[in-house]
Amino acid sequence: MQGPQTPRPDTPNNPAAEHPTLRLQGLEVYYGKVYAVHGVDLEVWPGEVVALLGANGAGKSSILRAIMGLIADSRGTIAFRGQSVRGFPSETMAGLGLAYVPEGRRVFGDLTVLDNLLMGAYTVTDRGAIGRGLDEIFQLFPVLRDRHRQVAATLSGGEQQMLAIGRALMRGPQLLLLDEPSLGLAPVLVKVMYETIQRISQRGTTILLAEQSAHLALQIARRAYVLETGRMVFHGDAGSLMSNPAMREAYLGVA
Repeated sequence: MQGPQTPRPDTPNNPAAEHPTLRLQGLEVYYGKVYAVHGVDLEVWPGEVVALLGANGAGKSSILRAIMGLIADSRGTIAFRGQSVRGFPSETMAGLGLAYVPEGRRVFGDLTVLDNLLMGAYTVTDRGAIGRGLDEIFQLFPVLRDRHRQVAATLSGGEQQMLAIGRALMRGPQLLLLDEPSLGLAPVLVKVMYETIQRISQRGTTILLAEQSAHLALQIARRAYVLETGRMVFHGDAGSLMSNPAMREAYLGVA
């Protein structure tokens, strides 16, 4: 059900881009002898929010980790802004303009909120840029301003997720990789989280969003890819996915 190469979409933040921000071609990921991802093709163009959907174990996290250079055993093409980057270490990928928020938040629990955010800007030497970055994060997440001296381990799960995203944004990334940002959050916090992700996109950040909760991701995504046991079974615009009864029932859990 996988269609042809994605044409360049028209988005407000995509002024005649020559290359997609991210292009995967024939991506394969292995864990020893375990074949986790099978020949995946995927594109994300500047200004897009693209959803990567599938059940737990479908391969979503493996794809994000491979993009970020956190999995050594991968094959195929990973191109970022037209440059081949497969095999680059994660610190190089971060320097190129990628930021990754893994599943489970993984904040530095013994550091304060402010110190966690500053860790996200450890390669930034312009103090003015760091200050502007903090101002933007505190506008997005006012609770982090209120608790900037609080130790991160004492924050709620939702606040820790805000902190993890805020830390990733401190470098002003060209591409933000989000892995299950709604996982473990109360419904009211999930709504706030997705409203904030939409605001981040509207500010010009391109986003690849991995989610099990398809109905959430499709509310803000322009396009979607659906994985089943490491294989791509659908890609297209979000509206086409939601209007396809077979796909809704088989892969989204909606009859």
